[in-house]
Amino acid sequence: MKSILSIPVRLIVLMTLIAGVSCNTNSKETADQSVSKPNIVFIIADDMGIGDLGSYGQKHIKTPNLDQLAQGGMRFTQFYAGSTVCAPSRASLMTGQHTGVTHIRGNGEFPLRGQDTIIPQLLKKQGYRTAMYGKWGLGVQGTPGSPEKKGWDEFTGHLHHVDAHFQRPDSLWTLTEGKSVKIATPEDSYGNNIFTQKALNFINDQSEETPFFLYLSFTVPHAELVVPEKYMKPYLDEDGNSIFAPEKAWPDGRHYGGQPFPKAAYAAMVGSIDDYVGEVVDALKKKGLDKNTLVVFTSDNGTHIEGGRQRSDVDFFKSSGVYKGVKRDLYEGGIREPFIAYWPGTIKASEVSDHVGAFWDILPTFYELSGGNPEGINTSGISFVNELYGKPEQKKHDHLYWEFYEGGGKQAVLKDEWKAIRLKVKKDRNAPIELYNLANDPSEEKNVADDYPDVVKMMDSIMTASHTENPLFSFDK
Repeated sequence: MKSILSIPVRLIVLMTLIAGVSCNTNSKETADQSVSKPNIVFIIADDMGIGDLGSYGQKHIKTPNLDQLAQGGMRFTQFYAGSTVCAPSRASLMTGQHTGVTHIRGNGEFPLRGQDTIIPQLLKKQGYRTAMYGKWGLGVQGTPGSPEKKGWDEFTGHLHHVDAHFQRPDSLWTLTEGKSVKIATPEDSYGNNIFTQKALNFINDQSEETPFFLYLSFTVPHAELVVPEKYMKPYLDEDGNSIFAPEKAWPDGRHYGGQPFPKAAYAAMVGSIDDYVGEVVDALKKKGLDKNTLVVFTSDNGTHIEGGRQRSDVDFFKSSGVYKGVKRDLYEGGIREPFIAYWPGTIKASEVSDHVGAFWDILPTFYELSGGNPEGINTSGISFVNELYGKPEQKKHDHLYWEFYEGGGKQAVLKDEWKAIRLKVKKDRNAPIELYNLANDPSEEKNVADDYPDVVKMMDSIMTASHTENPLFSFDK
């Protein structure tokens, strides 16, 4: 029996079915692409040392939430900050450029330029909603680096980096109708409590349809050692004294607020970060967003010795771990940071990575995760997406380079197991180079420059090639 459908009709039906399959496939691909773009939460501490977390060896300070984050994800052992103080480190993070290239290479109110394309701008083009809460320091109101000009949909925090020195600000900046405006804060409120609550509100307002990038930039454990009482309690005895006695009090009347127990306060500030991170992760889980959200935690540079904190305190807590140096040093303790990546179901639990990375790698990594091509952007970095996925074909740096303009000028290069440091560059562009073999001497105790002149020569050539002149930060001034 013949079909009741004529050949032309059957052709039309067949073509319709094919078109339908094609449309459904495209729709599915589009949906999958949308779902495959992960939310990204990037949390950065201010002046936390690599040894301040339990997962990195800390014995005195309790950090259960961050330790759990590390246990549930990937803990990097050789990840580096962009610089050894906050402004250039954060500029390196945002621009994806090392300090031999990026515009901002030292502290101060030097704004990002109009031509500097940064992470939130790239992610917005990929369909992300962007929010930042906390310390900015890369452009005050009216400059090209002001948050509303750099891709942020939402912002509440400090524009000027000095304002971020104080833990109980009387005002903060926020974005209102696309403009930066200053608002008063509740009396005796703590800035980081406000930033965390803003982050929680932002997470609760998100849906699965639109990916988001949340940048939570704390101002602790920076040098004003002032912290909510509930975080101090675990580090005080029954009489209200520090459990880390003897303590040397920091008096009132100086730039940073007074603190009778600097060691206990520092521990409490690290503990407060741990609590805030726990709240953020819990909010993601309650919202059902955790499986499609990459959470990264790190610090902008090494631990500090300011505001009442002394070198002996650093040694007591082993805040720099086994490494030499603190904030403002280009030794490992000033730039090697805690770096934890957590993404349940994508990043395997309890992973430890010895991948050598730096802040300038974060921009190409996030851009690739968003669906962009990192090969097509201007960056010093290398995407480490494959490392996060556990794939073996991860690209590696030939070397890493830093320069810093305080203390007479400094340069540093890391290549394979070799670390080279040049000090007092402003006095002499050809000042002697210190050389360390980190494989044998991670604490940088033995300068072996005299034993390896060929390696020193190689490192010198890398320093020369990596440095570009910058009128704001010149080694000749």
